[in-house]
Amino acid sequence: MKPAAPRQEPSLSPAPESHHSHPAPATLFEEFLSRENLARALKRVEQNAGASGPDGMTTADLRPWLHVHWPEVRAKLEAGTYRPSPVRRVTIPKPGGGERLLGVPTVLDRLLQQALLQVLTPLFDPHFSDQSYGFRPGRSAHEAVRVAQKAIAEGHDWVVDLDLEAFFDRVNHDALMARVARRVKDKKVLKLLRAYLNAGIMAEGVLVRSQEGTPRAPPSRRCSPTSCWTTSTRSWPLGATTS
Repeated sequence: MKPAAPRQEPSLSPAPESHHSHPAPATLFEEFLSRENLARALKRVEQNAGASGPDGMTTADLRPWLHVHWPEVRAKLEAGTYRPSPVRRVTIPKPGGGERLLGVPTVLDRLLQQALLQVLTPLFDPHFSDQSYGFRPGRSAHEAVRVAQKAIAEGHDWVVDLDLEAFFDRVNHDALMARVARRVKDKKVLKLLRAYLNAGIMAEGVLVRSQEGTPRAPPSRRCSPTSCWTTSTRSWPLGATTS
């Protein structure tokens, strides 16, 4: 009689390589919660580090915390009862004067947002303007500069600098979710995205409910799902770049 095999605990670590094929996730939500996607998201969050959210947990604390609490978190996600924590409000000075409002999520919500971003990017990024370079995979501001230099060499000598004032602070939640739903059909994913929009802001110990707008992520962790979906997908004229 063979001894019973030791019981394996659930893990966020990538599964070992195997010659056996595994069925692909049937839904976007399953892809979001797949071990490979979560492990990649966890690695990215740990690499980015950054300040702690309103609960004080650091990225160094996250992995040990997940070993204990992940089954409970996953169960809430699958049941649709998970509630994101409010973000911690911080301000940074703008180069031209004034202050920019940022939102720092808990490290757990950073993990989940990164995992969402990884499965949503393939759905949205191909539809962005080809002249858009800011915070996109495989693109950089340096590439935008090279394209601008090429445009100048080709005789395009006009530069128009446009900015929508307080755009992220005024995004209409219903309009944003309607645009997201054009490409995302998984109702569980849509419900979780809406929960992040409604999570609110913790400002000086007071919870402020979000009626509009999306908290802007610190530079080290852009783009977050709630900030990237608002990027315009319309075509830009020849020689135009955004970064």
